[in-house]
Amino acid sequence: MRSVEFIRNYLMHPAGSCLVSFGDTKVICTATIEVGVPRFLEESGSGWLTAEYAMLPGSTGGGRKRRELLKRDGRSTEIQRLIGRSLRAAVNLEKLGPVSILIDCDVIQADGGTRTAAISGGWVALYDALRILAGQQEVAGPEYYLQGQLAAVSVGVVNGQVVCDLDYAHDSQAEVDMNIVKLDDELVEVQGTAEKATFDRIRLNELLDAADAGIAEIFARQKRALEI
Repeated sequence: MRSVEFIRNYLMHPAGSCLVSFGDTKVICTATIEVGVPRFLEESGSGWLTAEYAMLPGSTGGGRKRRELLKRDGRSTEIQRLIGRSLRAAVNLEKLGPVSILIDCDVIQADGGTRTAAISGGWVALYDALRILAGQQEVAGPEYYLQGQLAAVSVGVVNGQVVCDLDYAHDSQAEVDMNIVKLDDELVEVQGTAEKATFDRIRLNELLDAADAGIAEIFARQKRALEI
């Protein structure tokens, strides 16, 4: 694992905000509470959570990253859907009531693992936003809404060896690349690809074990940052 850090309340205006660092990858995550839900949920009594993801100009090497105006590129769309799915798995939407939570994840520096950092930092920002919502709705605390603790990490096979939390140098050479999202001890999503070589069940188990160890460390860092 690279060094993992969560800096809470990084911005003053959102209900929850966090600067998350996985090594040299840095993502600003914010959580905004809005009254109301999308039309398809009106009169259902359920709340909603959605996410947006973008890589800001200057976040990558090899020239300026263009701003994504009006339309996301395919990669950003796929990643923000992953972030939204993952964070929705962590929340009991029915307990929110007619409220929407908007998670924004903006990559300010990319060195591999931006989506896993965004999910892990997004959960920290979400937790703080739910503190505020709990006060507004007069319930016990964020745990009233939460299904559990959420984090994600990348794992892969590089030069025949299992690596946890791939930076760009590892990712660009990986024979196998995988992203794992967990809610407490349960899997939320497993994205695995044979980039340059196939892998067997034994290797898959090794990758999942490495992810378990990495996510346990991320969980500990999240709790330390949130003082829970």
